Amino acid sequence: MTAFIALLRGINVGGNRSIRMSDLCRHLGTRGFTDVRSYLASGNILLRSEASADTLAADLERAIADGFGFHVDVVVRSAAAWQRYLDDVPFEEEGRQSPNLVMLTIGKQPATDDDLSVVRARASGREVATRRGDALWLFYGDGAGRSKMPMAPSQGLWTTRNLRTLRATAAMLSGADDQPAG
Repeated sequence: MTAFIALLRGINVGGNRSIRMSDLCRHLGTRGFTDVRSYLASGNILLRSEASADTLAADLERAIADGFGFHVDVVVRSAAAWQRYLDDVPFEEEGRQSPNLVMLTIGKQPATDDDLSVVRARASGREVATRRGDALWLFYGDGAGRSKMPMAPSQGLWTTRNLRTLRATAAMLSGADDQPAG
């Protein structure tokens, strides 16, 4: 079985679409998902499956809708893919000093140069965006709170995690016997 991370988009933000992670992990366990764990309350689920990343995302979306009564978009990556992101962080020095200001944006579809242009068009000051493979990497040098640079292009389904979360979830996944997949 392959270890995966599932990123739930837009839950537990501002009191909307609230799901307790312990309830979600328990629910997913009853639906046949294995080794289900969570990191923080922002929708980072680690689990094992024999399914592909795309199939797993659809299965998780269905299970969440059935169990909690609303749709949640889910982006899934294998532990191997997650580690590749971590190995390819473009803002190394910034990540050492301020890992919460370095962001990874991924979607169900791979990022394109057009997506990068949309994000870069609103960057200012010490903000930088770049594309590496299927992902956009963002650095919010002055903080993300008041920035005009979006964390994702407006088209498509995207989710963003900071470098601190990437590192923590990679550490949780590192003990898994992983086979490369999606």
